[in-house]
Amino acid sequence: MLIQAVKSNPHGWVVVLVCFFALSVVSATRASIGLVTPSLEADLGWSRGFISSVAAYASPFVGNLLDKYGPRIILVAGLSITAAGLVSCAFIDQPWQFMGSFALLAGLGYGTVAKSMISATIANYFEENRGLAIGVAAAGSTAGQLALLPALAVVMTGMGWRWGYIFLGLACLVLIPFVWTMIGDGSKRLVMRKWGPAAPATLALRLRYVFTNRTFLLLLVSYTICGFTTAGVIETHLIPYVQSCGLPVTTGAYAYGTLAAFNMGGMALAGYLTDKWHRPRLLAAIYACRGLSFVILMMVPSYDVGALFLFAVMFGIFDYSTIPLTTSLVSTHVGMRVMGLSLGLLGAFHSAGAAIGAFMGGILYDLFQLYDWIWIASITLAMLAAVMAISIREDREGVESRMTPSPQPAAAQ
Repeated sequence: MLIQAVKSNPHGWVVVLVCFFALSVVSATRASIGLVTPSLEADLGWSRGFISSVAAYASPFVGNLLDKYGPRIILVAGLSITAAGLVSCAFIDQPWQFMGSFALLAGLGYGTVAKSMISATIANYFEENRGLAIGVAAAGSTAGQLALLPALAVVMTGMGWRWGYIFLGLACLVLIPFVWTMIGDGSKRLVMRKWGPAAPATLALRLRYVFTNRTFLLLLVSYTICGFTTAGVIETHLIPYVQSCGLPVTTGAYAYGTLAAFNMGGMALAGYLTDKWHRPRLLAAIYACRGLSFVILMMVPSYDVGALFLFAVMFGIFDYSTIPLTTSLVSTHVGMRVMGLSLGLLGAFHSAGAAIGAFMGGILYDLFQLYDWIWIASITLAMLAAVMAISIREDREGVESRMTPSPQPAAAQ
């Protein structure tokens, strides 16, 4: 099936491959904050609440630059900025330097090579197999964590956390020549060429159109919760939580690697099922199962590695599997004409949810010296997201097919 899909759209799948690797590197660098947190606490004396707040501010600067300049320039710029921010982190000793390097500079790079922008890029290259293509590309967001986080743990153990940041910066730089060589400028995007540039004329009108769309609003709330429970809570606090249970940092890194491995499969499977199944029901089931996985996490005693890895498997399957479903629903219910804007807004709110989750997790830990309250909040919010998803009406016909007038027969001579 995948071979036939590649043959039907080879250029589109080249874009998928490039996006996969770009997300691999950048997502691993974002997740590194959880691995580095204990070292920053020990060496620099910073509180976990402050470190978590820095991770919270690393929100993407979402816009429409991709439509104007094409994905090649945007991805190269994002990787370059991320590398600069990470390498500069190796030389910090003041809180404001960490804020500027990791949150501002590297955060700008994270936003440029964000899953929302990658999804918008992929959607514009595909009509058939769109869900599968997005799922495969999005799997890169955890592939890098699977490979790079254990390697980072080894580097940190042997050489210290400063060399760990240099290692991550070099990983971004190595990828740049491949991105520049393999990806095009986006001038021949298939779907946008078909639908044309027609859209509300001004940004204000486009925003009004998007924010009066019921499906978009439901997805906005659920995707904000998605950010809270994934990038905010787990990416930032899982490894510190494992250490607070008395387990070594390497065990947390391997558990996170296990989570990443199943996350890859979960996203690819969700992408395939997106093209086949009832999307709102599938999205609701994913959120509900994600919420239940936190129950397992709360039952991890001090040295119960088995329960930790069971959580890693379950959460991994339902971690970012919302991405192809959310993108597909936006394409049909909101429309390809405002795809970049819609996914950009969703990405921004996803990051806002991540900001709240990262910050709340750190603050609650500082107050109570345990993580139970943030896990309870995650369970509650995930179930709310499931209710939001099931409230969406399935409609695969798409708004453009109803908005685009049918060709009229030529007048008789």
